[in-house]
Amino acid sequence: MWHAGARNLITDVVGLRVGHAADARLLSGTTAILFDAPASAAVEILGGAPGTRDTELLHPQNLVQGIDALVLSGGSAFGLDAASGVQSHLRSVGRGFEVAGQRVPIVPGAILFDLANGGDKDWALHSPYRELGLAAAQSAGADFALGSAGAGMGATTAVCRGGLGSASAVLSNGATLGALVAVNAVGSPLVGGTRHFWAAPFEMDGEFGDLGLPVPLPADCARPRSKMDPRPGTNTTIAVIATDLRLGKAELKRLAVAAHDGFARALYPAHTDFDGDLVFAAATGARDEVLSAVDRLEFSAAAAAVMARAIARGVFHAASAPAFAALAAWRDLV
Repeated sequence: MWHAGARNLITDVVGLRVGHAADARLLSGTTAILFDAPASAAVEILGGAPGTRDTELLHPQNLVQGIDALVLSGGSAFGLDAASGVQSHLRSVGRGFEVAGQRVPIVPGAILFDLANGGDKDWALHSPYRELGLAAAQSAGADFALGSAGAGMGATTAVCRGGLGSASAVLSNGATLGALVAVNAVGSPLVGGTRHFWAAPFEMDGEFGDLGLPVPLPADCARPRSKMDPRPGTNTTIAVIATDLRLGKAELKRLAVAAHDGFARALYPAHTDFDGDLVFAAATGARDEVLSAVDRLEFSAAAAAVMARAIARGVFHAASAPAFAALAAWRDLV
């Protein structure tokens, strides 16, 4: 069996750093994942309303084999500007895909809709997300905040505030998996009307309250709880699953598919028409071993479990809501 890494964060995977930038008045923000060297990456999108940048180049048949960073951001389509800020930082330090004597940093990104969460979105001509992306990249390190931070600053779920979550696992063969997720789901992370997390069976060391599942299960726990008046593009859970193994795009595509099972384990409902649910998968290549068939089964199961834990941790750590926010934080639920 596996255990959590030293930090229980995605940065337990050797070769990457994470930075946040957010504006409490805007009630939105950005999270950047920077790789120390170009990383292999893939993507799987199962939500019906995604918002993305440069995801086409992640398909196995396309030219670019390594990315320099990933970006998760609030701001709906405006938040796609955050990747430009991360790109500016990377260019300033000489990173990027070399072509015709120039370097172009490769920075795929995904966004969530938090425009209607009560924050002040009355910016001037240009949105603030490019500058938030730059600040997030400049602050990247091994340790970072969970909950109401970065891309999770203004996130919500059906029943409480969402947030930015992360978790890790070290597998029996020594490989490490880490997940990072911004939880802004149309569905609920909680069982029925309780404070218990759907992800409870996967919890490690009381990392999100140690409540377990409710006994008995509520009679109405199968009734979907969702945001009122869902509209296309207004809800999304966006995530990264990363490993220190050396994997190609096709293998990472399978890892992203497995990690989506963590969405279904931690959120109900998930992958709806109104979500933009997306998982980036990335490999830093710090470890060279080849996975056996048994290892692959453990790897896929661990990916789902780590993602489910990260989702619950994002909600668990969300701060008490500001006066103009519509939903209470999990910590304030009775």
